[in-house]
Amino acid sequence: MTSTNSEAYLKPEVAKTISRLDLKAQFIVKGFMHGLHASPLQGFSAEFSERRKYEYGDDPKDIDWRLYARTDKYYVKKYESETNMTGWLVVDSSASMGVEHDGQGTKFDYAISLSAALCYLMIHRQDPVGLIAFDEKIRRSTPPKSKRSQFGQIISTLANLKPSGKTDVAASLWQLAGMLKRASLVIVFSDLLGDPEETLRAIYRLRHAGHDVIIFHILDVAEARFDFTGVVELEDPETGERLVVDADAAREDYLRELESFRGLFRREAASAKFDFVELDVSTPFDKALMEYLTARSQRR
Repeated sequence: MTSTNSEAYLKPEVAKTISRLDLKAQFIVKGFMHGLHASPLQGFSAEFSERRKYEYGDDPKDIDWRLYARTDKYYVKKYESETNMTGWLVVDSSASMGVEHDGQGTKFDYAISLSAALCYLMIHRQDPVGLIAFDEKIRRSTPPKSKRSQFGQIISTLANLKPSGKTDVAASLWQLAGMLKRASLVIVFSDLLGDPEETLRAIYRLRHAGHDVIIFHILDVAEARFDFTGVVELEDPETGERLVVDADAAREDYLRELESFRGLFRREAASAKFDFVELDVSTPFDKALMEYLTARSQRR
């Protein structure tokens, strides 16, 4: 941490933001763990962190038969070298993430809160975790560590981020792929503004290199539902371009395009074996984490 950053963290307003984010992350995780305890997935968090899917060549003696009885799938205990994976929290900090229409908070607020909660979970498991913030390219990078002080470092960085600049998800992910030297868990929080084909090519690059990829596609409620009425003026937060539209006439076409966009990512996620989690800012955080865990458990 540089002296300049240290001084910034000592400002009362920043210290208050960090404290709120720290408490919020812990609150989210406690709610999630309570829900996990009461759900059919009780215990899966630990079990799946210590197991992997049976592969040809594994010793059948290592199969966990109790887990097989619950899932109807074969799993074996991981070797010690397999149990810890380096995680990267990759947060879109472009201007479009700062959009807010309904007072429920911005996509960026949602992304940093969810990433702080996942950081808390990973550090609790003693997994190394790092942070990337990007817009058109990577702007911030915190190297992964597993010690408890890393949580403070990451939430300090998150609390100081402000959404600005244009988006280039694909270029940023290609840049990240060139940085990673070992197989990692790459967790992306973004509205995925931009060419989906280019973004998918960057995800394929990460998958081809052996990285596990999770995409949290985060939208504002108005973006997810297009619940505008009458004639409205919409502004692109990154270019300032304005467009006047008849919302009632445009709604059906907009929702069809959104479904086509997300449908493409769903199909490619199934094919390339990455996780695609669809969220809007009204989704409770513990539900977002549960849906993520459920998707992971079904794929493994």
